Amino acid sequence: MSNELEQDLERQIRMTHERFTIAMNGRLSAMDAEQKERYFAVLSGLVARLEDAEKPLKTVLQEMMAEAAPYLFREMNG
Repeated sequence: MSNELEQDLERQIRMTHERFTIAMNGRLSAMDAEQKERYFAVLSGLVARLEDAEKPLKTVLQEMMAEAAPYLFREMNG
């Protein structure tokens, strides 16, 4: 991938992160306390893993799939 394409992709990722934050901030007030607890559990686990710069992204994703699955099922069956 050329440097220019990679920089554009990184820009798009940053913009998507910003859009995600705006979208979730807009949803928080409509979420009940249990939904907020589940969301926080998944989000805080993800962020903690991502902060470990030595942990490969593949490992982060594998761990998160296992950890988040029960929360996702509870939310879907809500």
